[in-house]
Amino acid sequence: MSLTKDTVYEIIGHIKEVAEKISGKEIGELISMIIFSKRVFIFGAGRSGLVGKAFAVRLAHLKFEVFVVGDTITPAVQDGDLFIAISGSGETASVVISAKSAKDAGAKIAAVTSNRDSSLAKAADSVMVVEGRTKDDLHRKDYIAKQIMGRHEPLSPLGTLFEDTCQVLLDGVIVELMRKLRKTEDDLARMHSNVE
Repeated sequence: MSLTKDTVYEIIGHIKEVAEKISGKEIGELISMIIFSKRVFIFGAGRSGLVGKAFAVRLAHLKFEVFVVGDTITPAVQDGDLFIAISGSGETASVVISAKSAKDAGAKIAAVTSNRDSSLAKAADSVMVVEGRTKDDLHRKDYIAKQIMGRHEPLSPLGTLFEDTCQVLLDGVIVELMRKLRKTEDDLARMHSNVE
């Protein structure tokens, strides 16, 4: 039981630390890109993809035309669209290739990643850096080097810290969009699915 609580505290602490350091400029760029895009496409692999789907639901509640890449009803990306790519490492092949394809089709690319120097970030028009573990962190075996750098293995496995932090930050982006668009919770509720 104590490990469960310790892990929850670790995740909460990480989210708080990232929230204090994250760039307001990066958040503002993402919000502007969403507001001024024709349509929004979101893609992430694995759990990052689930975070993207949750974000897409709230954007739909705000009446944005939004699609999750990989769904059978997703249309072709076109000029004027926004492609939001979520990848902790910024090197997930399917995400990087899809982002580059969307860019070739004329879309703007917004990357949400932990790695500012990644292939995804380099292909993007805007990057929101959300600190968390990357593939490099997971594959680094040098215990002494990690200790010297002040990096310790978290209790939460794999990309959990990135994914959970993304989920919370993107929910914060929704609230910011609500204020900018003068939408209320009632407005969102009217767009909520009624055939569940």
